[in-house]
Amino acid sequence: MGTRPTIRDLANAAGVSVSTVNRVINQPESVRKPTRDRVLHAAETIGFYGLGSIENAIKKSRETHRLGVLLQQADRVFYSNLGKALEEAARVYHDAGIDLQLEYLSDLSPETVAARIRSLGTQCDSMAVVAAEHPRVSEAIDFVQDRGTPVTAMIAPLSAKSDVGFVGWNNWKVGRTAAWGFHKMCKGPSEIGILVGNPRYRNQELNEIGFRSYFREYGSGFKLLEPRLTLESLAIAKEITLELLHENPNLGGLFVSGGGITGAIEAIREFNPGPDFVTIGYELFAATREGLIDGALTMAICHPIDAFARQTISNLVAAKKQHSDAGAITTYLNFEIYTSQNV
Repeated sequence: MGTRPTIRDLANAAGVSVSTVNRVINQPESVRKPTRDRVLHAAETIGFYGLGSIENAIKKSRETHRLGVLLQQADRVFYSNLGKALEEAARVYHDAGIDLQLEYLSDLSPETVAARIRSLGTQCDSMAVVAAEHPRVSEAIDFVQDRGTPVTAMIAPLSAKSDVGFVGWNNWKVGRTAAWGFHKMCKGPSEIGILVGNPRYRNQELNEIGFRSYFREYGSGFKLLEPRLTLESLAIAKEITLELLHENPNLGGLFVSGGGITGAIEAIREFNPGPDFVTIGYELFAATREGLIDGALTMAICHPIDAFARQTISNLVAAKKQHSDAGAITTYLNFEIYTSQNV
């Protein structure tokens, strides 16, 4: 029967002194993180009997970041999935402890959003928010940042007197990519309908700008109809899509630039415009996956949810740590494209 590894064995395995191992166990904050990690890895490798004590000591020594995130309605699948991914990204974050306060807002009025930004901003070190552009929201962001809590916009860029961070797509490129899809997949020039959820979400506005810029450059013969407003509602999106299909016999496609993709898919199934009709929208979840499979949706442009969550947590920590004069942190994510052939 072999003897248990000793502290000296652990020190030799980690390439450090016995005194360093003792400090990792008893005063981990006095040892640099790479050295702590090396000792922990060596303890795991040799089966050191005090592994649990080392893990607990290192965990207690880690810096903790209080991060706040404001998402939109929890009953929307995309935000529910994103919330779960953020919680997991916070749980497995290695460089520090993360105390994540995650909230979902059912009332998206500017006054309510601004009030929650102000409230959460006083309780955390760094915060992220999904919101529509509005003077009340901008005032709330300035209030929070003036108190020393950096704000990062998610999905939709936000503006204020102070710099606001951002993590999400390059929405101009997303719009051009959607336009490219119509240009390549539509059977000849045709009319294309456009659904916008809320023009105050700057991501949707930038999507449309990129979409139109592509057609000005390449899409001669296509006619882009004026955007129709869905107010992010499934029912309104379905009603408008049916109207577009009934009133425009030359309609060859539908671009869902904002909320309501589920309603648009339902309308297309109901009207059945034929296999050549092209529909492009956003995000992959049960309804859009089924739409891709049965042909009601042609292409979905999607956030990489897990990578998005990890990047958001990293950006919030970095924003907390950096000096206020360094400027806001902006990160553009690569987007994913799904069709019936890769779901």
